[in-house]
Amino acid sequence: MDLSDIKLVVADMDGTLLNSKHEVSKEFFDLYQRLREKNVYFAAASGRQFDSIAQKLAPIAKEITIIAENGGFTVHKDNEIVSNPLRPRHKRLVLKELLEVDAAQAVLCTKHAAYLMPSSQPFLEQLKEYYTKFNFIEDLNAFEGEVMKIAVYHPRGSEEHIYPFMKHFEGELKVKVSGKFWVDVSHRDANKGHALEIIQKEMKISMAETMVIGDYNNDLEMLARADYSFAMANAHENVMAAARFSTSSNDDRGVEKVLQTLLDSKS
Repeated sequence: MDLSDIKLVVADMDGTLLNSKHEVSKEFFDLYQRLREKNVYFAAASGRQFDSIAQKLAPIAKEITIIAENGGFTVHKDNEIVSNPLRPRHKRLVLKELLEVDAAQAVLCTKHAAYLMPSSQPFLEQLKEYYTKFNFIEDLNAFEGEVMKIAVYHPRGSEEHIYPFMKHFEGELKVKVSGKFWVDVSHRDANKGHALEIIQKEMKISMAETMVIGDYNNDLEMLARADYSFAMANAHENVMAAARFSTSSNDDRGVEKVLQTLLDSKS
């Protein structure tokens, strides 16, 4: 595989760059520095909150592009380049629908904080991994600030217990099964592929010069924006079908192996 023309690498976080303990390896940071020496640029793309991604990638956070909230909020070297918040009407409609979903927990995601109801305390440990800043409020409908995304958690699984209640919003909104227990509902243009397209245009980088690595359904649009698309061994079957190439799992250095292959092609 000849990767010598690659100028941009985009990696998902959970299930991809992060191992099952939600850690970034020291090896990745070493590989990143070597890639920068070869003029290869890096972007991290996730459904996570911006601050959570920046915290995980603290040594390089100010040098890279961070595609947060599934592409709804994107920052390039501290400059905001994408912001696609939900309309207040859509927020109300989604929250009303979620009242019918037993055991579902809704999280209002803003650019730098998350808001949830006190009844969500039992799943707080789950939340802390993905949101570094959050606040409890009595009524989500009463929140008047800008909302980038509504993340919905269900302890028994997202595809069976949340998605059926949300799928009728598709088209008007973006509805993504973003993890085993999570569904994200956002502006219809809020996806990682749309954010990547803007980055590619700004940096004048083609799809043939782009590598994307992912594992879940919220990565599908950005995988389609790269000639060199990789699925992790632990990826969802939809990602396996969409990606042109594959690598080993997130616990078996899958991203690091691809980056080393890229460096070898550049030598």
